[in-house]
Amino acid sequence: MVDHMVERLRSRQEWRFFTALHRAAPARNLAWWVLVVTRGIVPAVVSVGFGWLVASIEDGDPLAGPLALTGTMFTLSMVLHPLHQLVSAGLGDRMANHLYDRLLVASLEPDGLGHLERPELTADLTMARDFDLGMMGPPLSVSMDFLANGLVQVVVGIAASTLLFGFAWWAPFVMLGAWGSTHWLLRESAVWRDRNTDEVRRAQRHADYAYRLAVDAAPAKELRLFGLAGWVIERFVGARTTLYDLQFQATRLREKSVLGALAIVSTANVAVFWLIAQQAVDGDRSTGAVVVFVQAAIGVSALAFGGLSWALDGAASPVMALERLEAAVGPAGALAPGRGLDREPGAVELRFRDVAFAYDEGRRVLDGIDLHVPAGSSIAIVGVNGAGKTTLAKLLCRLYDPVSGTIEVDGVPLTDLDPRRWRRHVTAVFQDFVRFELSLRDNVAPDGADDTVIREALAEAGASHLAGGDLDTVLSKGYPDGTDLSGGQWQRIALARALCAVKTGAGLLLLDEPTAQLDVRGEAEIFDRVLSAARDATVVLISHRFSTVRLADRICVVEHGRVVELGTHDELMATGGRYRSMFDLQASRFADGDSASPEYDEDGREVVREHL
Repeated sequence: MVDHMVERLRSRQEWRFFTALHRAAPARNLAWWVLVVTRGIVPAVVSVGFGWLVASIEDGDPLAGPLALTGTMFTLSMVLHPLHQLVSAGLGDRMANHLYDRLLVASLEPDGLGHLERPELTADLTMARDFDLGMMGPPLSVSMDFLANGLVQVVVGIAASTLLFGFAWWAPFVMLGAWGSTHWLLRESAVWRDRNTDEVRRAQRHADYAYRLAVDAAPAKELRLFGLAGWVIERFVGARTTLYDLQFQATRLREKSVLGALAIVSTANVAVFWLIAQQAVDGDRSTGAVVVFVQAAIGVSALAFGGLSWALDGAASPVMALERLEAAVGPAGALAPGRGLDREPGAVELRFRDVAFAYDEGRRVLDGIDLHVPAGSSIAIVGVNGAGKTTLAKLLCRLYDPVSGTIEVDGVPLTDLDPRRWRRHVTAVFQDFVRFELSLRDNVAPDGADDTVIREALAEAGASHLAGGDLDTVLSKGYPDGTDLSGGQWQRIALARALCAVKTGAGLLLLDEPTAQLDVRGEAEIFDRVLSAARDATVVLISHRFSTVRLADRICVVEHGRVVELGTHDELMATGGRYRSMFDLQASRFADGDSASPEYDEDGREVVREHL
């Protein structure tokens, strides 16, 4: 029975919050609690001092003692409050940093990506990521002051009630029970949790989305170009109003509970104050004692229903969200640990054997892929959007594992290899590659490389002239002497990063729409360079541009998660199948003599024209 009660106590969000608070900053947390208790006891001591002062005046005793005590406590109360505010703000910042540290570990520790893309974890991820930005309530540096004041009031009420033992043994229990019942009757702490519903979370996400549109730089151009500023403001205000309405509905006071609380509190206070007055009239109590008991009875009211439950619930919400994430992200993003990969640097052989994959329990993105890619060869993957091309790249990086079937690397199942050690042999350029706010050197070689290798990679990617060729230039205007690049220039940096990895030992190069922001001729030129630079690696290219695709050794057409055609460019053109129809459709867009784009003959070869 006792173990069950302890377990229930430890599972409560209040317990979880204060446990996390202690882990975040033990010394500062201890100081915070000492100040809570001290501030809570001071009013009770002041009541005793006033009673002593009145008794001394009445009896003609010296006043130095009671005046010194009262003055000291008054001065202490004035000093402790601002000091407590400073400690609360610092502790809140430490707590926020602690939670963000845990979120970083929870997000980055799993080898896979499933935990970052599962819709059921989105709400908790949003809460754990944005809780201290002021969008979901006060930041913790502010909330801790609310919590401190609320807990001080609790200590004030308890300390005041202990003085009533001098009046009657039952008086503290009556007053504590009466004022404490307001929390249970008004049920704020329970009802407030109703805000954590799907409807509330949806309103929060909509408000957050509109807020990001308004304050982030990326959408700024199109918001203005298409006159969407008013729409964003309206969407944000509407979503936030809905959110506040839902929260108010969840926390509104119920009339029956209020009347019940008033009845209980009134009965208890009338009984205690009437008996104190009766004893004062009968002369059973001195004036000093009556002053102490009256102030104590009034002081117990500090326990009344207030904002403590609201503040504690808001502060504990990110802790609970983070703990749910920590329990869920491991299994969601987990991959089989595998073993080490003992192989020399160089091209890898790939083989897909009846590979199937689905991101959830819905439609399979890949459904029975069979494909062989010899070591040192290049293969292009083409198909319509949603065919599963990028998913193939994610599986090869072992960011996910197939739900069935096997991907083999040099004859060894990929799931048997340690993900992190395998990724040392893989490099990639994704559509949504990262633009690091680091130096040119660190952008090209995040793990470090000789400057000669870095410059060779930049030259092969056509990026040696960027940032003036200075490897120490930071690629961000947010830093002194920093610079920014165009979209096409950033793509060349991403290509250089991949080529640098090939030069330092990666045996598999994945290119997922690597040059989408370059013109057609520029893309063909760059890919020709890439194939030459990556001749010691296996290259997998995903692209919609057939001027680039045709340069690969073989081309694989994927539809509905399956390989429907496989062969060289010439072979697939001669077959007249799906590849030929997609190629002809794209080539027809350049049929009117667009000198900036290549032309093709009926066999798919580029037509070279001399210009006078």
